Amino acid sequence: MSTATAARPKTPGSAPVKKAKVTAPVVLLLIAGVIMLLSVVGILTGNHGLTSSGQVAAALGSAVPIALAGLGGLWSERAGVVNIGLEGMMVAGTFCGAWGGYLVNPWFGLLAGMAGGALGGLLHAVITVTFGVDHIVSGVGINLLIPGICAYVNKIYYTDYVSAGAGANQSPPADPLPYLTVPGLSHWLDTIESHHWFLVSDVAGILGGVTTNLSVVILLAAALIVASYFVLWRTVFGLRLRSCGENPTAAESLGVNVYKYKYLAVIASGAFAGLAGSYLSLVAAHFYKDGQTQGRGYIGLAAMIFGNWMPGGLAAGAGLFGFTDSLQLRDADSVHVLLIVVAVVMALMALWQLYRRKITGAVVSFVVAGGMAVWFVATDSVPRPLIVATPYVITLVVLALASQRLRPPKADGQIYRKGQGK
Repeated sequence: MSTATAARPKTPGSAPVKKAKVTAPVVLLLIAGVIMLLSVVGILTGNHGLTSSGQVAAALGSAVPIALAGLGGLWSERAGVVNIGLEGMMVAGTFCGAWGGYLVNPWFGLLAGMAGGALGGLLHAVITVTFGVDHIVSGVGINLLIPGICAYVNKIYYTDYVSAGAGANQSPPADPLPYLTVPGLSHWLDTIESHHWFLVSDVAGILGGVTTNLSVVILLAAALIVASYFVLWRTVFGLRLRSCGENPTAAESLGVNVYKYKYLAVIASGAFAGLAGSYLSLVAAHFYKDGQTQGRGYIGLAAMIFGNWMPGGLAAGAGLFGFTDSLQLRDADSVHVLLIVVAVVMALMALWQLYRRKITGAVVSFVVAGGMAVWFVATDSVPRPLIVATPYVITLVVLALASQRLRPPKADGQIYRKGQGK
């Protein structure tokens, strides 16, 4: 036995706690299990809507603004600045994106949306980093200020359009951005999906959803998530930025300009949120409208927390919330089938908690699973208001379940003053 080992005190009955690490094979296994479950449920119920190409495409479209908003929160909070003003910055992106798309072209609109969100991020950085105002107070103020400014400017700027009867809360339409389809492959996958073969057709439907009529912004969002991982975790710039969110005093002692990195992170955060907003006004609707974001900035923040402040987890959370958000666009039968899927997942979770000897959690999971199963058997459809509220309910449930394993940056949300460590 080494001296270090012998000198380490041991507590009777204690054992080293190992945190479960989610590896790529585990993620792939979980994805395969979910697809298998959906395929089995589709065969038993005769409803294959949950894995149809239309559902997958709708889920992707709903996930993009959530993922981009969450990416903005990731950059900001990794530098130690809480940014709940993402919702307001998204609104700036919707207005500036629609304005740029209408006056010039949709590509310029994307840049204008990012610039509008970046200005909101700059405002948040000045208030929190320079003046040391509480991050939450600043974020709430931005969420109140920017939507009001955008609604007012829209009303006075497009006076002729408003007078024509379009309404004071809407801007003129902009030209659409291009969509991409993989030639040949899309039609082949659609043919396989239509046969409803076990598992094969479900996989074809999923692949068809990501290869047919795919907006270029979806590809851009995927590229930005991957690029963010490499920039933040594989470069010196990223290491210095993350050090500002973990221990800014130590970072300053090593020569890092903490203020500069916080400013860059929060401005980038606003730019990502602005891009999310311009997606809503240029891809989803082709115009700006009051209330267009519908709380997606907050859901993006929840997706980031669910993903444990990591790009991969953020993408998974955005996919989950995007899937539930897109359900309101699909037929009610698919939502009803989802009840039995949730029942099975909760039952499996209960068995896993029993294996880990977490009796309370297992009992709760079994009760939820039983309730979902009874709901599925006793009803033929899900009320429309519940379908609309599903993404918000899922947000609360997921955050409650994931709260035990979260590890935010240590200095996240703390007010930092230059030279405070001296």
